[in-house]
Amino acid sequence: MEWIYGRHVARLALAAGAKRRPRRLAATAAALAALDRHDVAVAGIPQELCDGREIERLTGAREHQGVALQVAGYPYVDGDRLAARELVVVLDEVTDPHNVGAVARTALAVGVDGLVLLRHRSAAVTPAVVKASAGATEHLDIARVVNVVAYLKQLKEAGFWVYGAAGDATTSYLELDYGGKVALVFGSEGRGLRPLVRRACDACASLPVAPAVGSLNVSVAAAVFLYEARRGRL
Repeated sequence: MEWIYGRHVARLALAAGAKRRPRRLAATAAALAALDRHDVAVAGIPQELCDGREIERLTGAREHQGVALQVAGYPYVDGDRLAARELVVVLDEVTDPHNVGAVARTALAVGVDGLVLLRHRSAAVTPAVVKASAGATEHLDIARVVNVVAYLKQLKEAGFWVYGAAGDATTSYLELDYGGKVALVFGSEGRGLRPLVRRACDACASLPVAPAVGSLNVSVAAAVFLYEARRGRL
């Protein structure tokens, strides 16, 4: 069991279709009133009215915004399930919880079918990731795989075109064909895609960036690619 926190998180975690049914709710009077104003259903969930210090003690975080929900561990889906879908995002060794959460939020907004994380050397879906995603993780299918290269091979065998994001690629993200089954792969915050992962991609593409900037944050780059993929698919 763990505590997830934040008002946006609570709204999505309590909405229809959420992956985890909250077991308990701890909230300040103000936060509970805010949920009620947004017609968030809390009936049937044991509630504990408490102050912010108690919620900080429960969550271990100061960014709780006065509300926390106790839930079971995150229910990852099997990677095979996502291989049967149409649009998938794969993160290769992305370790920053805020980046993983931000990518998850954009993925849900765009209509991505699933997000794939590396089981080791990668951020898992922790309460910090849930908070960074504003609760998007509670409605997005997320899988964990042991080997990204092997999984990309599986996706290609399932009919996917696999595109990697690489700052030094000569192909523009605008030149990719986003029709059909597509997997978009993004690398770690520091070194980007690992060489073996890059070679496993069908093509790599870059975003135009001024020389003084160098490169964009992985979650920002993912957002640009994903909205272009959405436009291309429409």
